[in-house]
Amino acid sequence: MIKHILPYSIIFFSFFFSSCKDQIKSPDQLLRIPYTTTIENSGKEYYLYLPKGYGDDPEKEWPVMMFLHGNGERGNAMDELDFVLIHGPVYEAWVQKKELPFIIISPQLPMFGMDTMGISYLQNRDVSTVQKRLEEGVPERSPDFPTPQAMAGAQPIDSLPYVTLPRGWDQIEEDLMGMIDHVFENYQTDVNRFYFTGLSYGGFGTWYMASKHPELIAAASPVVGWGHPDLMKPIADENLPLWVFSGGRDLAVEKKYFLSGLNKLEELGHTNLRYTIHEDMNHDAWTRVYAGDDLYNWFLSHSKK
Repeated sequence: MIKHILPYSIIFFSFFFSSCKDQIKSPDQLLRIPYTTTIENSGKEYYLYLPKGYGDDPEKEWPVMMFLHGNGERGNAMDELDFVLIHGPVYEAWVQKKELPFIIISPQLPMFGMDTMGISYLQNRDVSTVQKRLEEGVPERSPDFPTPQAMAGAQPIDSLPYVTLPRGWDQIEEDLMGMIDHVFENYQTDVNRFYFTGLSYGGFGTWYMASKHPELIAAASPVVGWGHPDLMKPIADENLPLWVFSGGRDLAVEKKYFLSGLNKLEELGHTNLRYTIHEDMNHDAWTRVYAGDDLYNWFLSHSKK
């Protein structure tokens, strides 16, 4: 009996090993990509995340996401670049090891003098405290912002102070477009599935880039950053899919400022809008948004085709 069984056992285990080997994906990667700024004509870098399995199939085209960070993660895009890993999709994918099937472009916004304005969270920070990817397991997440104020509704505010935040992402629009072009030209990308998202200052930047380049973007998600009505016409003309988030207890970017722009979109005939208020959360509502699966699945449900 052993003589008859052994060959079949060898065949079975050989097939099983071969099948498992075929399913093993190459590890994800976090690259630093050099570029030259158009404003300063100086050398900088941005992060590019390549997902697990990237390159295993040379014919596969991957969706691409650009993420814009908030005000607290500004820096010189060299030795301070790690600050962009504190929050958002790259933090989730690289530090928390969430398996996200996107190529992610993660640039850093220059200071533009913000570091001389006495802003405590820009002055009292240390890049060495940024959470690192662990060989085994993941680091414990930082606690949520406190929420001492009670939950309450909001009335629309028609008088908005600015279209884009001062010293914001609109200042390096040309650099951002150069990064996007470079990634599409040099990596296995699906040009029909390009997504845009950002938090706080990056949420305002997302609105700006969506207004300036709606034809390139398959879907966009500004998180805790409202959009000015003046930006809405190009977005409405393209009927660009949007999922907007705010925090109900957010006193930094209050939910009452979101409604004017969203109402303008509907007035212009836009029909592809979601607006979610996390009533129980503060300005850091982004932690729940990017840690979950809903936003990423929503992105993947949209294509320019």
